[in-house]
Amino acid sequence: MITELNERSREIFRYIVSSYLDTGSPVGSRTISKSIDLNLSPASIRNTMADLEEMGLLAAPHISAGRLPTERGLRLYIDGLMEIGALTKQERLRIEAECNIKGLSINEVIANASGMLSNLSACASLVIAPKIEKPVKQIQFVNLEPGKALIIMVMQNGMVENRIMDIPRDLPETALIQASNFLNSKLNGQTLQEIQGTIALDIKDNKTQLDKITANLVAKGIAVPLGKEQNDSRIIIRGQSHLLEDVKAIEDLERARTLLGYLEEQKNMLKLVDNVSHAQGVQIYLGAENEIFDQSGWSMILSPYRNADEKIVGAIGVIGPTRLDYDRIIPMVDYTSQVIARLVDDY
Repeated sequence: MITELNERSREIFRYIVSSYLDTGSPVGSRTISKSIDLNLSPASIRNTMADLEEMGLLAAPHISAGRLPTERGLRLYIDGLMEIGALTKQERLRIEAECNIKGLSINEVIANASGMLSNLSACASLVIAPKIEKPVKQIQFVNLEPGKALIIMVMQNGMVENRIMDIPRDLPETALIQASNFLNSKLNGQTLQEIQGTIALDIKDNKTQLDKITANLVAKGIAVPLGKEQNDSRIIIRGQSHLLEDVKAIEDLERARTLLGYLEEQKNMLKLVDNVSHAQGVQIYLGAENEIFDQSGWSMILSPYRNADEKIVGAIGVIGPTRLDYDRIIPMVDYTSQVIARLVDDY
């Protein structure tokens, strides 16, 4: 659609959107005629604005008011007319400092980054934290007491993780030994997540030589939830109060509360990873474009981050009103995701 706009229409449209993002107020033809040098009368500008409105790019909140960009208009502006700014040296250093605090776990680092991003952008921030899965070198099942077994996992990097699982009280020691031997023969430097499907299929198709008791033990052992550090805080949200700062009407307050409710539902937010699983770079969702909460008036800027194998393991971004400082926040989100991506494989 950008090619359908002549130079005059582009300049007027760009000014209206830029002014709206700065002030949140409608823009009238007289203001435009005084602000940009087009040698056009307010009447000529009004005609151009009417054409832009007919194209679905502008709308009038009231009959006698100026014009505001629609979500369709904002999309056109972001994709075709906006000039992305650059982060200052101080902003880059602050982001790196918040993401490189020694002695913190990966989730603590990401929580810091999320809070920092919220403060810098004056928006709510969200992080979908990575699920850290390291290749396993060896597994051993050890009988703790009747009804309890300890799973000892030695990772390829030398780290050791212990998990406790429930077992039948009369489970023989030989079953624990056989289960350990079977899993160790299948690992081959893979993560548990990577071998789960193969093992489940082998057991289902009776390709293994395991008896039923041991097969159940194997299946249960590799399905034990990850430890607290790796499994908790999959969704980290900071700065929800920012969503209420620009609210001026009761209906806006209710919409903001509804949005906050969606953000607290982890199943909703985890869908975002699926949405960006094939994305390159920063993704921008405007209002009803976002199938997660499908509300006009809100925008989300989200950037996935990848591990060393180029697999998307999480995402970081901000949510705020449609009137965001896009050219400043987009590079901020992008740079933060790049820094986090560099850190993920160190944990």
